[in-house]
Amino acid sequence: MKPLIIRKLIVDERNELFDAQGMRYAEFASDYSRIREYASFILEGCPEAFREGNLLEQQLSEIIKNGIKHGNRCDPAKRLRVWYDLRKRARFIVEDEGEGFLELEAWNEFYRKRQTALHREDFDEFLALASYRGPSSDETDGGNSLIAALEYWNGGMIYNAKKNKVGVVRWFSGGSD
Repeated sequence: MKPLIIRKLIVDERNELFDAQGMRYAEFASDYSRIREYASFILEGCPEAFREGNLLEQQLSEIIKNGIKHGNRCDPAKRLRVWYDLRKRARFIVEDEGEGFLELEAWNEFYRKRQTALHREDFDEFLALASYRGPSSDETDGGNSLIAALEYWNGGMIYNAKKNKVGVVRWFSGGSD
């Protein structure tokens, strides 16, 4: 059996993913109805090879949605800030004005248990861990988007110490810095 390697969400304030030098910048009101519009604006001029159909737009939309919904609580007076670079890879920094992802450690433990059950082929346990429900979850939440994000951002998914800012990067074949 292959050894189990479990990715996790990391807090690292000094990570190079937070270096915004040379990145483009956009700021948006926390308008939940405009999430796809915001993602489309940021991805305007994005190399077609980076789009992977619409996977990049979906993943970016999820990060924007999390900042607007969970961070800024859909308060239009609160801003969502996005730094982005689409030259050699897809790299984003998204910051909201909220309290931060307070359940990050609990989510990591949920994900560890879920992946361990899958690795052991304990499908009953795996199905019992189909979605994450934290104290602030509602009926539209489940953590599955975060599971997909952790796999998609192959160059990292890092939070700042407050956990209200995330840096992500996706490398594409042939891309290097």
